[in-house]
Amino acid sequence: MTGSKKRREPPLSLDMEFDEALERFTQTDPKEITPKTSSIKALASNSGSKEITPQGELDLGIEIERDFGGIGMGVLGDGTPYLNQRGLSVLCGVQNAHIGTISSQWNEEPPKPRIATIKSNLGKAGYTAYSAHIEIMHKGVVHYCYPAEVCLAVLEYYAFDAGPNVQEQARDNFRMLAGSKLRELIYSQLGYDPTGKYQDKFRKWHERIELNYQSAPRGFFNVFNEAHTIIYEMIQAGADIGEKTVVDISIGQHWSKYWDANGLAEKYGARTKYPHRYPDDHPQAQSNPQESWCYPLAALGAYREWLQSEYIEGGKFRNYLDGKVKKGQLPPSMAQLALDAIEQKLLPARNRS
Repeated sequence: MTGSKKRREPPLSLDMEFDEALERFTQTDPKEITPKTSSIKALASNSGSKEITPQGELDLGIEIERDFGGIGMGVLGDGTPYLNQRGLSVLCGVQNAHIGTISSQWNEEPPKPRIATIKSNLGKAGYTAYSAHIEIMHKGVVHYCYPAEVCLAVLEYYAFDAGPNVQEQARDNFRMLAGSKLRELIYSQLGYDPTGKYQDKFRKWHERIELNYQSAPRGFFNVFNEAHTIIYEMIQAGADIGEKTVVDISIGQHWSKYWDANGLAEKYGARTKYPHRYPDDHPQAQSNPQESWCYPLAALGAYREWLQSEYIEGGKFRNYLDGKVKKGQLPPSMAQLALDAIEQKLLPARNRS
């Protein structure tokens, strides 16, 4: 570390807009180093005993991950939240090389004073770790994953124990993220549910498909069956698609208004009604079957063009998600993940910022 005076940065705060934090993160671009250790073993979090224990050579895989301007975070297959090397270095206010050295020296004997202190910090929190990071091959790329508990132990070192190399940014961030707050931040930004409450996340959607996949008469399509891409991406982002989040109702209402306002029946033929049914655990099921509009197949191309240009690009889908967030039915992070995924898949590249 150099003794030059550093510009004071605001700490990473759970109350801070995540984009603001990421903008600050990406202001530095130190060279990424990715040390190879002779034996990388998976660290599995046990929420009951607050322990990280070596589980042998396991190929856990990455359950979900995102990259924000080169700063990666994710969740492993066993539920362990992590940051990549760059994310941890920025959190601590140091260069990547210092984090890489911690990894490469983790199992040296006798331990370097810095490593001994970090391991002591980890032990005081009730954890042990065979290595500082976990090496995972994911989509053809090696990922260096620093579990949240290791991140906090390293962050505490640079906040209080690094002598002349103590970083004010590390101290402020440690105060904000100590305990379970870093885990919660990662889970929230990724839309990940560590409780497993939504483990069978596709069940309610599949039940509706089973009830309605052949409901529309021959020669017609219905909005529910055509909304599969949007519904799928919302589920993947962590949204609880069920009785309170029925995006095809929003799509159907807007498309119906567009159909009437533009006289599309004159061009494609008259629409008709079909019986739409909801699963028994939906309150909407009390009025089953519900009469819903279906449209001539000749209009399918016009509908799909409208879905992209009017509903998604025109802001109607964003407004729908914002409404769910305001009602407390959808976390903001899940809404943004769903919006990002759908815009990337359905909108032309020229229309994406």
